[in-house]
Amino acid sequence: MSNVPANLQYSKEHEWVEGTGGNRFKIGITDYAQGALGDIVYVQLPKVGDSVTEGAVCGEIESTKSVSELFSPVTGTVVAINEQLDSAPETLNSDPYGAGWIAEIEVSAPSTSLMDAAGYSALIG
Repeated sequence: MSNVPANLQYSKEHEWVEGTGGNRFKIGITDYAQGALGDIVYVQLPKVGDSVTEGAVCGEIESTKSVSELFSPVTGTVVAINEQLDSAPETLNSDPYGAGWIAEIEVSAPSTSLMDAAGYSALIG
């Protein structure tokens, strides 16, 4: 059973979004996603200053099973990245909702497709 915190919003591509104040939001991958990927060995992060678009590819996650694209769940500008993931990508497996956050984005347009925890739980069954 995957952990789905009630205080977050979720995309159909298995990313989570958490407000950090104002128009800034942290993003990461869900517990369900990290479980499906298996042991994560490399993460290609967006760069600070990059513009990202909801639903578009903004990075890559490599695991012992596969290489998967990371999709931005929101539209805006990257204002911070989790540099710890360069040396410890396995943090996405061990703490996907905490120390395993991927980027912080200043959102320029609100998302209309994010789900609450109940909606995401229904999606993943």
